[in-house]
Amino acid sequence: MSLRMALLAILRVGPLSGYELAKQFSGSVGHVWYAPDSQIYPELRRMETDGLVAAEEQARGERGTRRLYHVTDLGQATFLEWMSSPLEYQRFRDPARLRAAYLEAATPEAVRDFMHRHIIEWTNELAQFEGQLRQTDELTSPMLVRRLAVTAPEDYERTSAYKRFAYEGLVNRARVEIEWAQQGLALLERLGGEHPVIVPSPDAAAR
Repeated sequence: MSLRMALLAILRVGPLSGYELAKQFSGSVGHVWYAPDSQIYPELRRMETDGLVAAEEQARGERGTRRLYHVTDLGQATFLEWMSSPLEYQRFRDPARLRAAYLEAATPEAVRDFMHRHIIEWTNELAQFEGQLRQTDELTSPMLVRRLAVTAPEDYERTSAYKRFAYEGLVNRARVEIEWAQQGLALLERLGGEHPVIVPSPDAAAR
């Protein structure tokens, strides 16, 4: 459902081809709801079947055509209903915390590598989120520019402020993840870097 709503949110700004939609998704909504093209295109077709979006053939070049998607009245109503309804939170899944809970079974080198990789991953995410914040402030974000083009001037500030609010949350999350991994490195040093490696007994493996 969230992928469907994310696609509607983008298309509400204006018609796009499937390729343009996937590109807009990757550079904006994809930061908060990741989905590969292999999920976007099938969902777009299902949305067309359900009457949420409609497509029209548009000439492209001398002989080519492309399908341009736009939101229908039903799609608009569905999106606005979703925005007004209580958010359905999903049960939490965190592979990093799952692994962290059993790090006593890993070697110190593996623990250190895990923490360093976590820091690198979230440092890269932090850079992207901060870049989005800068683009929001400078009004250079492609998605924000499209949104403001169809927004009444008196609503410019509200539109930009909520977008900034979303990315501020992502920036804070990335910083917390980096700090958590740094604390993990400190914990490894405090424990003396000695971890017994748990190996199943031959009898247990046979069973």
